Amino acid sequence: MDQEIGHRLKEIRTRLGMSQRQLARVSGVANATISQIEAGRLNPTVSMLKKVLDGFPISLSEFFADEGEQADRIFFRAGELTEIADGGVSFLQVGANLRNKAVQLIKECYQPGAGTGKHAITHDGEECGIILRGRLQVTVGEQTAILRPGDAYYFKSNQPHNFRNPGNEPCELISACSPPSF
Repeated sequence: MDQEIGHRLKEIRTRLGMSQRQLARVSGVANATISQIEAGRLNPTVSMLKKVLDGFPISLSEFFADEGEQADRIFFRAGELTEIADGGVSFLQVGANLRNKAVQLIKECYQPGAGTGKHAITHDGEECGIILRGRLQVTVGEQTAILRPGDAYYFKSNQPHNFRNPGNEPCELISACSPPSF
């Protein structure tokens, strides 16, 4: 997926008429980092990719959207969910093209030790989730908690936040974001 992410990033940047240096300046991400991502030599964390995309601005959901998906589609089989992350973190989103939608629903899985990255994430809207399996460390602003199966969270997502699996087994959860701004 590294090559695919890099190709998509370069395609969007080029289509918008931005140089790597311009994107670096507006996103706050080093030009060399953007170059490595585009070349497929660096697999960005979720928070890093989100930070780069904020320079356009474009959400992770829009970045991975399949333009050909029907807007009025109702049912999605397990293998048809859209992956919007990579590495030790999996975000399987219901639907690909969320333009004009009110909710973003994601099945998340964090491998042991994996997380959204060292940079906190912020975006518009509200976010909530419920842990199904494993443990998840959730930090929102200055507050941190380790959540276990059945535990949940709900916060305004314009607050800096990040997630990490501190356990030794995968952590699975279902989360929602409204509007779909992640």
